[in-house]
Amino acid sequence: MCEIFCFNSDKPKQINECLECFYNHSENHPHGWGLANMQSDEFVITKEPIKAACSQHLKEILSNPLVSKNVFAHIRLATIGEIISPNCHPFTELDDNNRSWMLIHNGTIFDYPPLDKYRELETGDTDSERILLYIIDNVNRFEKAKGAPSTIRERFDLLAELIEGLSKGNKVNLMLYDGDLTYIHSNMRDSLYYLKNDDGFLVASTPISDDDGWKPAELNKLFGIIDGNIIFESEEHDNEFVLTKEHDEFIQNSLDSMNLGD
Repeated sequence: MCEIFCFNSDKPKQINECLECFYNHSENHPHGWGLANMQSDEFVITKEPIKAACSQHLKEILSNPLVSKNVFAHIRLATIGEIISPNCHPFTELDDNNRSWMLIHNGTIFDYPPLDKYRELETGDTDSERILLYIIDNVNRFEKAKGAPSTIRERFDLLAELIEGLSKGNKVNLMLYDGDLTYIHSNMRDSLYYLKNDDGFLVASTPISDDDGWKPAELNKLFGIIDGNIIFESEEHDNEFVLTKEHDEFIQNSLDSMNLGD
């Protein structure tokens, strides 16, 4: 599968060291990398369908101070979708109120029919991109029915409901950003960790520093973060994902079909 990372703070911080540690894991996740630096209302996104450790472009980015309040990063181990740039995370899309959304995902959707119709609409061919299109479609529907833009709280409650449905039988570790709120969700044990310190809020698939404060993310809940603090927390659902032999076989077959098994 993949690894995901985000940094969220109330003040811009330099996070090169964290990113370098994160991208060092690319030997085991060699099928692409992505970086999203959120600057005011603009998403500065860079991604390539190559191993992060082999990317000269990424080396150039990290050779200069990267200072920001909101940063997301992804390294890909492909399970669904070819190794091409459109399949690299992050994915971005506008909703009908011209709000920009960004998503990175670590997991696999094994079965969720409501996503199927987005196969014809997505740029690439990943289940992750379909998740983003599905979420935006539902946000648009909600706001059309309301006749006005949603509030931050309304969007959070809507996403909590959608992600609970998505997570039944599927691994849904994801991070979303809507320009206001960072959303974090995990439903697989020991697959997402967080560190809260004076610099801000760090979340990653595995701890990326020697700090003693890293803790497992609480399972089966959606969290909403602004300025390094959790401001919303959903009710806990029952859809913990447990990897089975059948899941392993599905993933291996996907890798083999793309000649990625080595």
